Amino acid sequence: MAEVCLRDLVKVYEQQVVVRGIHLEIPDGALVVLVGPSGCGKSTTLRMIAGLESISHGQLLIDGKLANELPPQERGVAMVFQSYALYPHMTVQENLAFSLKLAGISAAERQKRIDVAVKTLELAPYLNRRPAELSGGQRQRVAMGRAIVREPRVFLFDEPLSNLDAKLRNQMRVEIKRLQHRLKVTTVYVTHDQVEAMTLADIMVVMKDGAIVQQGSPLEVFQNPANHFVASFIGTPQMNFFHGTLQQEGEHFYFASPALRIPLDRTRFGPALTHGQHVCAGLRPEDILPHWPDEAPPAAETFAATITLSEMLGNETLLFAESASGPLIARQLPPRPVADGQTLRFAIRSANLHLFDADSGISLRADRPQSQETIAP
Repeated sequence: MAEVCLRDLVKVYEQQVVVRGIHLEIPDGALVVLVGPSGCGKSTTLRMIAGLESISHGQLLIDGKLANELPPQERGVAMVFQSYALYPHMTVQENLAFSLKLAGISAAERQKRIDVAVKTLELAPYLNRRPAELSGGQRQRVAMGRAIVREPRVFLFDEPLSNLDAKLRNQMRVEIKRLQHRLKVTTVYVTHDQVEAMTLADIMVVMKDGAIVQQGSPLEVFQNPANHFVASFIGTPQMNFFHGTLQQEGEHFYFASPALRIPLDRTRFGPALTHGQHVCAGLRPEDILPHWPDEAPPAAETFAATITLSEMLGNETLLFAESASGPLIARQLPPRPVADGQTLRFAIRSANLHLFDADSGISLRADRPQSQETIAP
């Protein structure tokens, strides 16, 4: 196990900066997930940790020791790739043993390590099979076994589940989480899938355009996004956004748009509010509450929206609607049937409202987390 520290890490390709001054402290034994859209620099960052890409500027420290110039085999890291990277002509047993043979590990020690990996990942039935005879999930377990037998101080996962179908992705996600908890090895995991990031991470690091825009626990990032980009990227379905202005009446502020007039809690947003300021309001689908004709009138003020589509998901219904302030998605629990074209009234949980500056995209919450770099929407 090891602490990993990235200090102002930069990667330049042909005069183009693709990783921009990343600073990240990864505690010993933590599972850190780098998440962001394709091309944001997360895999390049992982490859710099692994030693597969050179570091243009900055420092990489593993257990306090500078690792910039160390070759990959001397860093104590093991990487699991999206493509599995198994030798097709070798059996599972031979794939597990190969890197240990190259490292000069004795036959007895090799077998001891392989036995541990086989037991941990339940690979015994497949030891004499070749990769072509395995399912995608089984191949990924073998790839993980190859990493385990090396007894690394740091595990690196680069989009390991992207080639699997939805059911296998869910199964392997649980297996990876359990494996990391059992082995307690420092792990850096890269994905573009925010569901993977939310469910796996001890620390979630959101990246965009080569920079870190927010890091924290999954719950912290979900509940208090630092800017418009993070709010839109994290959460399924994504947050609803409504453009409007701030209005002041005496000591009270309101968010105003064609369909909405929402009182604002000054303790939540602090002194940053200005009358007439253009802002973007954000509400999660679960914070927009449909009011049905057979229900008692809600205490809160409501607005009208017309249903354009509904999705029945078994335990809930997602309502897609059009309001005077723009489109929205609401989550209905328990599920209820609704006809397209039907007009409903909606209330909102104003205590969960998010506000973002219309120009910079920065959250206006008084307790917003600080980003390493400000990213506009």
